[in-house]
Amino acid sequence: MKRSKVFASAATLALVLSACGSGDEPEDSRMIMVFAAASLQSAFTEIGEQFDADNPGTTVEFSFAGSSDLVTQLTQGAQADAFASADAQNMDKASQAGLLDGEPVNFASNTLTIAVAPGNPKRITSFRDLTTPGLAVVVCAPQVPCGSAAQRVEEAAGVDITPVSEETSVSDVLNKVTTGQADAGLVYVTDAAGAGNKVTAVPFPESASAVNTYPIAALKSSQHQELARKFIDAVMSQGGQTTLAAAGFAKP
Repeated sequence: MKRSKVFASAATLALVLSACGSGDEPEDSRMIMVFAAASLQSAFTEIGEQFDADNPGTTVEFSFAGSSDLVTQLTQGAQADAFASADAQNMDKASQAGLLDGEPVNFASNTLTIAVAPGNPKRITSFRDLTTPGLAVVVCAPQVPCGSAAQRVEEAAGVDITPVSEETSVSDVLNKVTTGQADAGLVYVTDAAGAGNKVTAVPFPESASAVNTYPIAALKSSQHQELARKFIDAVMSQGGQTTLAAAGFAKP
């Protein structure tokens, strides 16, 4: 069983703050909290399990959500030991707020694909097909990395998509497709791959115009900065990079 705790959205901020301020954590605790973009959930959970095995007595837990939501939580006082963003823009916001302990390092990159129902019943074959009248398309909100990437692709392709909804994380977009609430959604190639036979991925060449680079950094609020840096080292290690590559991430 996967042991890492997952906090899925900004609505969990109160819980995170409560847990951090409860005083219940033993002084010698070796638990670290990593705030990470939703698209990292599968890969980081695996890296975290290996990290725990390599560091007996240590537990790494995660809060997975849209990068913009995570930055909001951090600036409002939520405490974490490290932050992994799905783009440089949200990491820059964290830096400008004085949250980072040291310079972030880039560890992966990702591109968009179109997720559709298995077998592609709507016969979507191109990015421009997402403008077909009556087609229910879901994207990420503009402030979310996958949403800003979608906007860059639209501009590069000269295409204007009218989505039926804009979600706060890429996992929410994927869920709308897998549950039949949308005909198509713009997600990362890693999310489509992780969904297995629940979706069919439709690649499109314009995605190359919006490659998102993922940075990670330790946070000043960390009570365990040495462990936070060890986790970052684990992400950058050969094992961590192999896990990310297996999930579909490219090099930064």
